[in-house]
Amino acid sequence: MSVKKLFDLSGRTAIITGGSRGLGLQIAEALGEMGAKLALTARKKDELDHAVAHLAKSGVEAHAYACDIGKRDSIPGVFDQMLAKLGRVDILVNNAGATWGAPAEDHPLEAWDKLIGVNLVGNFIMAQQAAKKAMIPAKWGRIVNIASVAGLYASDPTVVRTVSYNATKHGVVGMTKQLAAEWGEHGITVNAICPGFFLSKMTKATLDVMGDAMRKATPTRRLGGPEDLKGLAVLLASEASRHITGQAIAVDGGAMLI
Repeated sequence: MSVKKLFDLSGRTAIITGGSRGLGLQIAEALGEMGAKLALTARKKDELDHAVAHLAKSGVEAHAYACDIGKRDSIPGVFDQMLAKLGRVDILVNNAGATWGAPAEDHPLEAWDKLIGVNLVGNFIMAQQAAKKAMIPAKWGRIVNIASVAGLYASDPTVVRTVSYNATKHGVVGMTKQLAAEWGEHGITVNAICPGFFLSKMTKATLDVMGDAMRKATPTRRLGGPEDLKGLAVLLASEASRHITGQAIAVDGGAMLI
């Protein structure tokens, strides 16, 4: 098989949660450019419609499904709608997530519960639905969980204090490894992308204050940009990654090296 064919996603279908903006939309652009047909989920229908229109300008077919991943009971029904529309689900990108900043000693338990529900439970249910209803029967699948470098080590408390975010992203990495171990026999690979600081709505407040210092402390002297996840996302969603599974790959410009 040629290298181009290994990365080609023509005929494949992908669900991207949190796909209306930010990193999710960037990944949608990449998978769509490589030929995949897309279903995007997010909480806000207007943002989803804008994303679908944006992708259509590049010739990418995408469909919008409003869904709050934090409301676990709604996920199976929305998944069934997407599966019916797409006809199959080959790729799942679990990108939807939330964060919360507070000193650990004062962190509200309702915020802890919210992040567990979105970052862990919701993403697990999506993976479970995709595997059971589509990928295991097809004997092929790619699950890409968007974790964080905060799921690989502790965050500097002079920059952020995000104990529930760190805990859930460590959980995503652990979930990735276990699902990879259990589902590999079915032709399913499960990997995690762990971004460092990227310019996004979620990180804006922190980067407004600490952005310059973070750039200086990063070997590449830059923050993550709009193309920096695309190549890895395509790799992990394609046939080219058939022998890569259970991995948590940092995309942070080398910041965690220092």
